[in-house]
Amino acid sequence: MNQHSQHAGTAVAEPADASAAPPIPAPDTPHFPAKLVATLALLAAVAPLAIDMYLPAFPEMAVEFGTSASAVQLTLTTFLVGLALGQLVFGPLSDRFGRRPLLLVGTLVCAVFSAASALAPTVELLAASRFLQGFAGAAGIVLGRAVISDRAHGPAAAKLFGLLVVVNAVAPVVAPLVGGTVVTNVGWRAVFWVLAGLSLLMFACVLALVPETHPKERRSIGGAAAMLGDARALLRNRRYVGYTLAYAFAFGVMFAYISASPFVLQNVHGLSTGWYTVSFTANAIGLVIFSVVNGVVAGRFGERTTLRIGLTLLAVFSVVMLVDAVVGPVLWVTLATLWLTMGSLGLVIANATTLALGEAQRAAGTGSAVLGALQFLLAAAISPLVGIGGEETSLPMGIAMVLSAAIALGALALTGSRSADRTA
Repeated sequence: MNQHSQHAGTAVAEPADASAAPPIPAPDTPHFPAKLVATLALLAAVAPLAIDMYLPAFPEMAVEFGTSASAVQLTLTTFLVGLALGQLVFGPLSDRFGRRPLLLVGTLVCAVFSAASALAPTVELLAASRFLQGFAGAAGIVLGRAVISDRAHGPAAAKLFGLLVVVNAVAPVVAPLVGGTVVTNVGWRAVFWVLAGLSLLMFACVLALVPETHPKERRSIGGAAAMLGDARALLRNRRYVGYTLAYAFAFGVMFAYISASPFVLQNVHGLSTGWYTVSFTANAIGLVIFSVVNGVVAGRFGERTTLRIGLTLLAVFSVVMLVDAVVGPVLWVTLATLWLTMGSLGLVIANATTLALGEAQRAAGTGSAVLGALQFLLAAAISPLVGIGGEETSLPMGIAMVLSAAIALGALALTGSRSADRTA
C-alpha cells in the first residue's frame, strides 16, 4: 500500500510552539539541511554512547559500591529496558502531540537523570537513574526516525537511515575509548556528567534546528484509544510486521556478536585486548563501508531487493560462523566471517527501517516505537543467552546468530511477493 499519494502536496508543517525553527523540505524531497541531519545523528548516538562509555569503569564501580559485577551489569540492563519502554511511550504520543515538544522533553529529562546517575550514592539508585535516563533518552532515537519518515521516502529515506547506521557503528568504537580516558583521568562519575552535557547539547540543537514535521491535520485524535488503534492497525499490517521482524532479528545477530565476541576472540582464540579492539574496529568499518555501498545499490535495485540480498548474505555468513564453531574454530575464518556478517547488516538495517516505516506513514511515531522497542528487548534477551555455554566456546554465538538471521530472512515472507520496491 503506497501512501505517498496521501502526502503529495502537503504543506510544510509549522512548529508546534512559537519558537523559531528553520523550514524543512516538503515530503519526497531528498535534501535535509545539514544541521538537521547532524542533529538527528546526535540523537541516534545517545544509546551507544550511554551504553559503551562507562563499560571500562565496571571494575572500579564494583569496588566503590562494594557490590558484585552482576549488580553493576544490572545498571546496563535497566538502561536497555528503559530505552525499549520509552520508545513505546514517546512514539505513539508523538503521533498525537507532535515530534518537537516530546523531543525537547525527552532530551531535557535525559540530562536530568544523567546527572542523577553521576550523583547516585548506591548501585540501586544508579540502576533506577539509568532506567529513567534510558526511558527519556529513547525520545531521541524513536522520534529521530519518525522525523525522517515524515519527510523522506524511498532511496532518500534509505540514505538518511543509512547515516544513522553509520553513527551506530562508529559510536560503540569511539565511546569506550573516550569513556576509558575519562574514567582514568577523572573517574567513572564524570562519564555521566559528559552524558548530561551531551543531552543538554541535544536539547539546544532540537530547540534551534528541528521543526515540527508532523502537522496537526495528520495527528491522531481521541486520546489513548486512538493511539492503541494505530498500534493495532500496524500490527495487522503484514508488511510492517515482516519488515520490523527482519530489522529486529538482524540486530539480534549484531547483539549476539557484541555480547560474545570479547570471550570468543580473547578466550577462545587468544587475542589480546589490543587486537580485540582492532578487530572490533575493523568490523565497524566493514559495516560503514557496506552502508555506503547500500545507498548506491538501493538506489539502483530498490530497497526490498537490496534488503533480500543483505538478509541472504547475513544468513549465509552466520551459518559459516556456526560451522566454524563446530569444526574449528579457526582464527582467520572467524575474523573474516565476522567482518562479512557485520558488513551484511549495512544492506539490511537502513532498508528494513525505510520499508517498515513506509507502511506506517500515518503513525510513524508508533511504527518507529515498535521497531526500536523490539530491537532493544531482543538485545536484553540475547546478551545473556550467548554466555550459557561458558567463556571457552564460540558455539552459543554461532547458534544465536544463525537463529536470528533465519528468523529475519523468514520474516521477509510476511511482506508478500511484490515485485516493485517502494520508491521515493
